[in-house]
Amino acid sequence: MAIEDCGIAGYELMTRAAAYAVAEAVRRYPKARSWQVFCGAGNNAGDGYVVARLAAAMGLAVSVIAVSDPERLQGDAATAYNDFRVAGGAVSAWQGAVDARAALVVDALLGSGLDRDLGGDFAAAVAAMNAAAAPVVALDIPTGLNGDTGAVMGAAAQADLTTTFVGLKQGLFLDKGPELRGELLFSDLGIAASCYRDKPVRFTRITEQKLRELLPRRRRAVHKGDFGHVLVVGGGQGMPGAAILCGEAALRGGAGRVSVATDPAHATMLVNERPELMARGVRSAADLVDALQQCTVVAAGPGLGQSRWADGLMTAIAAHAGPSVWDADALNWLAKHPASAEQRIITPHPGEASTLLGVSSATIQADRRAAVTELQRRYGGVAVLKGAGTLVKGAHAEISVSSSGNPGMASPGMGDVLSGIIAALLSQGLGAVDAATAGVELHAQVGDIAARKGERGLLASDLLDELRSVVNR
Repeated sequence: MAIEDCGIAGYELMTRAAAYAVAEAVRRYPKARSWQVFCGAGNNAGDGYVVARLAAAMGLAVSVIAVSDPERLQGDAATAYNDFRVAGGAVSAWQGAVDARAALVVDALLGSGLDRDLGGDFAAAVAAMNAAAAPVVALDIPTGLNGDTGAVMGAAAQADLTTTFVGLKQGLFLDKGPELRGELLFSDLGIAASCYRDKPVRFTRITEQKLRELLPRRRRAVHKGDFGHVLVVGGGQGMPGAAILCGEAALRGGAGRVSVATDPAHATMLVNERPELMARGVRSAADLVDALQQCTVVAAGPGLGQSRWADGLMTAIAAHAGPSVWDADALNWLAKHPASAEQRIITPHPGEASTLLGVSSATIQADRRAAVTELQRRYGGVAVLKGAGTLVKGAHAEISVSSSGNPGMASPGMGDVLSGIIAALLSQGLGAVDAATAGVELHAQVGDIAARKGERGLLASDLLDELRSVVNR
C-alpha cells in the first residue's frame, strides 16, 4: 500500500529499513567492527545486501554469506544485490560455518512470509548462527519464526536484537516469538498514517500510556468504601497459599477491602499471615450467601480444589450476578458446567484453555489469536489467555497483547496474583475489558521489575513487594 497508494518506491523503503537497522546495531554494539551478513531469498535478503553496503560505507569490516543464489533475486532485492557488488562488496557462498572473527551476525535469510519448515542450507545456517559467539541482529523477524503464530518452522534463529519494519508482526508477540526476537525495535519507515487506514488491526499492544489513562491519581477526599470490596473464594483443604496471594494482590492493587472465603481450618492462619485481609471460614455454599451479597467483585478459584465443598461454592458463585474473575479450579468447574456470563473474566493458561475448548495445548499455542477469540465467544465476558504474549479479548474489543513479562514468571502462584490484581481494578470501577487489560500489563511489568534480581527462582510473592510502586506511577 505504501508503494502503490502512497508513492514510496520499494527500494526506498528497503534502504530506509537497512539504514535503521545499521544505526541501531551500531548504537547497541559499538565495539563490533566486523560484521557477517547472512543473505537468503526475497526482500529479506535485499535488506541484508543494503545493510552490508551501508555498514561497509561506515568503515566496518563486512563479509556476506549467500545461502541462496543471489543471481536468482528479483525486483528490489536484485537491485540491492547489484548495488552492493557495484560498491565493491564481495559475496561468498555458504560453506557451513560462521566466521569466528565476526563480532556481529546479521540474519537476513528469510522474512515473515515463510510458509514451510526450514530445511537444507537454511536450517544449517540458522544452526550455525545460533552456535556463534557473536550477537545476532535479525532483520524484520528471526528466520524460521512464523510471522502470524510465533511458532518455530522446523528451526529458528535466536536473535539478540530484532529490528522490524512497517508493521509489528504478531508472531513476534506470540508463542516462541518473545523468546527468539531478543530486544525488539520498530520503525514505520516514514510511511504516513493514512497508508495504514484501511488495514485491519490484529492486536492492540498494551502501552504505558494506556495504563496511565486507566489508572489516574486518586482524589484526596476518598475513603476505602470508594474502592470496592473483593471477595476471594479459594483455599481448599491444605491449599491456603493461593488464596492469600490473590487476596494480598487485590489489596496491593488498590481494592478498598478484601475478604477471603476459605476452608475454616485456614481462617486464623490467613489473618496471621496478612492481617489486613478479612477471613471467612465457610463450610458450605450457605455460608457464602452473605459474603456474595456484600462484595463488589468475586475472585474465584485460587487453591479451591475440586472437592464436593468446592463444587458447592462454585455453584453459588455461578448464580451470582456481579462481576467476577475466574481462574484455576474455577475454570476446571466451568469446563464441566459450560455457560456464558457477561460480567465474568476468565484467565486460563494454555493447559486450562485446552480443557475449556476441548482441544490440545499444542492447538491452543498454534493459533493463540483464534483460541482467545473462541474462549470469549463460548464463555462470554472477557477472556485472558495467559502465556508469553498474554492476550485479552472482550466481546466488542480488539485483542490486546502484552509485550512485557519474562520466563521467571513461569512459577506457582503467578496466576493467583494476576487474578487479585484484575479483581482489584474491577472493584475500583474499571470495566471488565479495561481491568483485564491493565491487570495483565501491570502483572507483567511487576514481574519484570522483580526479575531484575534474577529470573530463576522468582516467586509470586516477590511481585507483591513491587506492585504498589507500579500501580501508582
